[in-house]
Amino acid sequence: MTRYTIVLGNKNYSSWSLRGWLPLKQTGAAFEEVVIPLRGPETRANILEHSPAGKVPILKTPDLVIWDSLAIAEYLAERHPDAGLWPTDGPARAVARSVTAEMHSGFPHLRQSLPMDMRNRRPDQMLSNETKADIRRIQTIWQDCRERYGARGDFLFGSFGIADAFFAPVVSRFVTYGIALDPVAATYRDAVMAWPDLKEWYTAAAGEPWEIVFG
Repeated sequence: MTRYTIVLGNKNYSSWSLRGWLPLKQTGAAFEEVVIPLRGPETRANILEHSPAGKVPILKTPDLVIWDSLAIAEYLAERHPDAGLWPTDGPARAVARSVTAEMHSGFPHLRQSLPMDMRNRRPDQMLSNETKADIRRIQTIWQDCRERYGARGDFLFGSFGIADAFFAPVVSRFVTYGIALDPVAATYRDAVMAWPDLKEWYTAAAGEPWEIVFG
């Protein structure tokens, strides 16, 4: 079996690390973790020891280094087809890739104003109109995917996959900041929060000693 190492930022804050870790966990493959605290004086140097890109997550094999969360997910889907990381149906798979790519490259206002912070609850956060627009768009994606593809399970395309992994940090943000959601989105949020792998990540995040103060 391939031996993987995944290099992560601290689990409480690193949304991109979570997006790389969840698909890896779903493969069932053995792996080791290296956790590098973010925003410290040695953070960049420590990450550069693993990848010249200087960002997490990083997936390492004996022969390869992959340094982008979506590239990691695609690599794992190719190497572990039985894990069901993408839908088997071609049209559904195309939509899943589209919404995953939109999450990968979009929603800058939500990212900036609602940073991932799993240990805390901040329901009084003020939201800009741009952030509200990002939240509406995310709910529209969830509603559409659930209506069209969700009949076989609780997630966007039925079973948990890469698309859900990429939206999982957003789910955590909605919980942290007490974002009100429509019934379909709220039900999906609850399903993601109950996913065992995400609960494992939350437990690890709760036990971390590092803290970042957001301005």
